[in-house]
Amino acid sequence: MRATIKGSQSFAYIEADLSPGDVLIAEADAMTSMAADLDLTAKFNGGFLSGIAKKFLGGESLFINEFRNNTNEIRRLTLVQKTPGEIRQMELDGGSICLQPGAYVASTPGLTLGLRYAGISSFIGREGLFKLIVSGTGTLWFGAYGAMVDKDVRGEYIVDSSHLVAYDPQIQLKTQLAGGLFASFLGGEGLVTRIEGEGRIVMQTRSMSGFASWLNPKI
Repeated sequence: MRATIKGSQSFAYIEADLSPGDVLIAEADAMTSMAADLDLTAKFNGGFLSGIAKKFLGGESLFINEFRNNTNEIRRLTLVQKTPGEIRQMELDGGSICLQPGAYVASTPGLTLGLRYAGISSFIGREGLFKLIVSGTGTLWFGAYGAMVDKDVRGEYIVDSSHLVAYDPQIQLKTQLAGGLFASFLGGEGLVTRIEGEGRIVMQTRSMSGFASWLNPKI
């Protein structure tokens, strides 16, 4: 399989060329176009109970789509995320990565999607009560609203609420006020997420909640 991320950073999409026998798993409604002779199968996201949990606790779809090339030639599949923004490709070799709800776009069959309790602090900070954890060996594609920025954390770091996209599993999240009580709320920052530990995080430059707050008074 050869996959390329195309489009601008604001409107990225995945163009995947599936060789004979290749399989690609994608979020429901991610497909924008595909070769007519690719086989498409809708499945529960990890089984019925697991799919229910991922939908209502992890912010993911109840179903996922499996695209399989059963022809003798290369066939093309195009995928896109639900919101405008950047898409990243990541290779996992037996490791794991945590994703915010809704960030998952697609993966190869060697990866599994699971849920892990993130804690009340993560829920208050609008990062979700449960985190989606992707584990195994294979290729992962995930996306965000806006551009994505990488940061290696050594100790502590502050990220505004709902701007955290992905992070290493050993990272700990805590929610706190941005400053003092009056400064936090009168200054518009409110709650922030404190990152603790050692590892890599990925942040998004925009947030849907911020955009909604800006847009609502204008509608």
